Amino acid sequence: MQTSVEAASPSIGVVVIQPTPFCNISCTYCYLPDRDVKSVISQSTVRELFQKVFASGWAGPDLTVIWHAGEPLVVPPSFYREAFEAIAALRPESLRVRHSIQTNGMLISPEWCELFRAWNVGVGVSIDGPRHFNDAHRVSRTARSTFDRALAGIRMLRREKVPFHVISVLTAASLQAPQEMLDFYLAEGIEDVCFNVEESEGSHVSGLFAASDPQQLFRGFLERFWGLARQDGRVRFIREIDGMLPRVFRPGDEELKNIQVEPFGMLNVDCRGNVSSFSPELLGLKNARYADFLIGNIHSHSLEQMRGSATMQAMSRDIAAGVAACRRECEYFSTCGGGAPVNKLAENGSFASARTTFCALTQMVPTDLILAAFEQVQSGVEHDGAARLLADLKRRSRELALAGA
Repeated sequence: MQTSVEAASPSIGVVVIQPTPFCNISCTYCYLPDRDVKSVISQSTVRELFQKVFASGWAGPDLTVIWHAGEPLVVPPSFYREAFEAIAALRPESLRVRHSIQTNGMLISPEWCELFRAWNVGVGVSIDGPRHFNDAHRVSRTARSTFDRALAGIRMLRREKVPFHVISVLTAASLQAPQEMLDFYLAEGIEDVCFNVEESEGSHVSGLFAASDPQQLFRGFLERFWGLARQDGRVRFIREIDGMLPRVFRPGDEELKNIQVEPFGMLNVDCRGNVSSFSPELLGLKNARYADFLIGNIHSHSLEQMRGSATMQAMSRDIAAGVAACRRECEYFSTCGGGAPVNKLAENGSFASARTTFCALTQMVPTDLILAAFEQVQSGVEHDGAARLLADLKRRSRELALAGA
């Protein structure tokens, strides 16, 4: 019988590149093991990577390149200009490439803003809300506040008219304060919001997951935040709701893609050219069973060789078994598609497993809230949830129409 690696032609949708493992701050919930290492990926590694990706025919037609897994802005703008130009020169005409950077915001300057605008870079800034929530976990290497400098970066993006979103990690404390979180975003003109729950990954064990009922805690927060934000109208995008809507209300014959469980759906490359796939958080973690999740090195292996490697075969087999378990056991499979392998391994000890606390929060809670509001719409009940859902569906339809979907 063919394995999933052999049976289907890969389709690379996302390339995650570690420009450097170094980070200039020291978040208490960070799982990255090498954040003291100041190595920088070479331009030759970037060129070799994209020569092989584009020559393989496995990429596209829309390829997202995410520069992450350390603090990318400790590497200067000149590095990215050279890298972006090299990638653009190698890119086939039929393929579109979009660059994205996730940053703590502390090093943003006018020069960075110029680069972001010139290359239409997607910018995400990590800040955990008001000062006391942010500084509980996002601290400098000398344990000092990072709030003012992160906020200065956000304000500069706004002044320079660079679009951005924020990612806030929610802990047991901030989950009790949806109004305070919203007030902060509104006061700073933040329109696009993404929430990450504090999760167990690598050596970090989530304090949130140890709460008596984290699922109910997150549901209460998200339902309240969704209601308050839509009433005000100035927060235009909540990833946990807006990202779930097209998955819940998609045509019945449209297949849900979960690139974290597809071999080569995501190609993850560290600063030395080592390559992994599936969940990007696996890159850099240690695991004897799966050879530290590395399937090869971009300088010494072809993508075909990586595809046939023993590590890729073993991960693919076990991750596929986990997806099959989700399909059999979980009523949320149609909106999830098999979960995140890194969380299955961290929480359950195996890729070949199903439900996790992480998926209960990030997949089940938003789906339940949307479906509850839809039931109110169907029954004609005048309810705030139904009104929010109708407004969001209408807005989503307008966005799709404008995009030509």
